[in-house]
Amino acid sequence: MNLSERDTLWEQIRAEAAEGVWREPMLASFLHSTILNHKTFEDALGFQLASKLEGPTLPALSLRDLIQEAFSSEEKICQNAREDLLAVRSRDPACRKYSQPMLYFKGYLSIQAYRVAHYYWHKDRIHLALFMQSRISEVFAVDIHPAAQLGAGCFIDHATGVVIGETAVVEDNVSMLHGVTLGGTGKERGDRHPKIRRGVLISTGARVLGNIEVGEGAKIAACAVVLQDVPPHTTVAGIPAHPIGRESIEQPSLEMDHHFPG
Repeated sequence: MNLSERDTLWEQIRAEAAEGVWREPMLASFLHSTILNHKTFEDALGFQLASKLEGPTLPALSLRDLIQEAFSSEEKICQNAREDLLAVRSRDPACRKYSQPMLYFKGYLSIQAYRVAHYYWHKDRIHLALFMQSRISEVFAVDIHPAAQLGAGCFIDHATGVVIGETAVVEDNVSMLHGVTLGGTGKERGDRHPKIRRGVLISTGARVLGNIEVGEGAKIAACAVVLQDVPPHTTVAGIPAHPIGRESIEQPSLEMDHHFPG
């Protein structure tokens, strides 16, 4: 997503917040503090994340400084945050406004908080990264290891109970629902978590376990337990999961159609 001098996405979010003040005056203070009092998308997102993740040992003001440092140092974090927001808006029928993911959707917020933790993990600030992972898990019920690699346009719908392990890779434009686990298979060390390629759709409650590859454009059915590689553009289902058909759609993650192929 190329940012023009005129930030139309941010303008749209501000317009929606202003409308919200008019429609729900009781929420005026909330909408001003989270959206309307800020000059940029990044400032507002940093404020919201800090407000959600603060605790007695790390107050919101300190967290906000850490988040803004990450945003300022790594432009890709901000660009991915915008791509993720557009992904939610286009793939979630319950999302009717661009402001909603930033204000209310813990799947979106947990990914953006993970991106900050990931930044500090690679700065060798391991305690801080793991502290943030712990707070993300406590607040959003989403557990993403800060060393995991998530691409742009990532969408986690509902989000409760999602677990993504340390060596997992999730490429661009992947969608998953609540209860998904990208985990290991035991006590092995090293590279031990799944590699999810571009455009994959992972349905509710699926478990993808071990250092396996889910090929581009594949679809994993609800509650499947995937223990072996999944070929590109293939739907798998069952325990253990097995192929049940080929996908005609290039990127099922964009369509969010959970039906099995005919």
